[in-house]
Amino acid sequence: MSRPLRVAVVGAGPAGIYAVDALLKSDAARDPGVSIDLFERLPAPFGLIRYGVAPDHPRIKGIVTALHQVLDKPQVRLLGNVDYPNDLTLDDLHRFYDATVFATGATADRALDLPGIDLAGSYGAADFVSWYDGHPDVARDWPLEAQRVAVLGVGNVALDVARILAKTADELLPTEIPPNVHQGLRRNQAVEVHVFGRRGPAQAKFSPMELRELDHSPSIEVVVDPEDIDYDEGSIAERRGNKQADMVANTLERWAIRDVGDRPHRIHLHFFESPTEVLGADGAVVGLRTERTELDGTGNVRGTGSFTDWDVQAVYRAVGYYSDELPKLPFDPVAGTVPNEAGRVLAADGSHQAATYVTGWIKRGPVGLIGHTKGDANETVACLLADRAAGRLPGAVEPDPAAVLAHLAERGVRWTTWEGWQRLDAHERALGAAEGRERVKVVPREEMLRRSEG
Repeated sequence: MSRPLRVAVVGAGPAGIYAVDALLKSDAARDPGVSIDLFERLPAPFGLIRYGVAPDHPRIKGIVTALHQVLDKPQVRLLGNVDYPNDLTLDDLHRFYDATVFATGATADRALDLPGIDLAGSYGAADFVSWYDGHPDVARDWPLEAQRVAVLGVGNVALDVARILAKTADELLPTEIPPNVHQGLRRNQAVEVHVFGRRGPAQAKFSPMELRELDHSPSIEVVVDPEDIDYDEGSIAERRGNKQADMVANTLERWAIRDVGDRPHRIHLHFFESPTEVLGADGAVVGLRTERTELDGTGNVRGTGSFTDWDVQAVYRAVGYYSDELPKLPFDPVAGTVPNEAGRVLAADGSHQAATYVTGWIKRGPVGLIGHTKGDANETVACLLADRAAGRLPGAVEPDPAAVLAHLAERGVRWTTWEGWQRLDAHERALGAAEGRERVKVVPREEMLRRSEG
């Protein structure tokens, strides 16, 4: 192939951008070169970092600086506000590109089969995260009348949800939250947030730093019941073999033995409590029932038959994300992933679907930290390049970079560009500077498009 290798990457979050970076660092980038189009269904790039990371985590949002450097490369073209499959089908992608990498991530809440989970006042954590992160495709308001709230799950998303519910609106004002989110949080009535995990401290999936940050707010008292600090042989082995698990357990132990202070809002971290039912009256949440569990020696737990009813008016499930099914690609509904072998998409008969690859959460499920997707991307891109070297890529029918733009124009798509993002970025920073903040996020899609177009 004498021309540059044409690759489409669908999804401009960290997983997609890491795939772009891996292509740019490959031998193919030198000879014959690579030409990459990065598609994003939202008008702005960065996916999970912009719309999935809590606004009071600027350290994590700082990853954007490194991603900027990748998108600044001349071999890369960002095409935002382009939706798969409505604006571009799989056949279109194969027509314009030698290979396509899907990095669409996971944005929905994993279902939880629990009686009462569909009552008014029962929410998915992913929906709440989208609201407070200013996602353009969700409602601008969020009901925050509950004084006592339950959060189901012991991962970082559960911590984010609990922290945002327990902090004051003014504590969050220095962040990039848009005006509608600040106004909504000012109406927040929550003073007690209860986080429930069915297993023990050694099995919690918190990151040590994220857990410690929970205690940094002047308005939040973190409470751990000393009765919940318990370990069996399996738990001890987990702590010995997993430094992060040991650090989390140490933090929880310190909190369990200290005196409870008088900060006005409280987050209670409960372990060995397995939710069994969301209690309702008149169609709305009025409580949560849990069964006390105990360790079985292996680090797993069994029920004890002892139940507790907790007085809460809202329940948030933070039990994992779930990927959207991608038309024309196979899908495993249990795992919420596209079946693949090291990133090569597997057809129903077990063969590799030609020129079609996945990376990130759509590849392996929504687990791990943002940086873990870099290894995914390297593996997937290595397979793509091996297929190219072996002559297994059919090749684009219309590889001219102008061809896909003509197709989008014909479909009436208003796509955004890297230069457009820089205009939107400058506008958001200007809004922030006027208030002494780094940024104020623009929420409406139409305004994002207008600012991008200049």
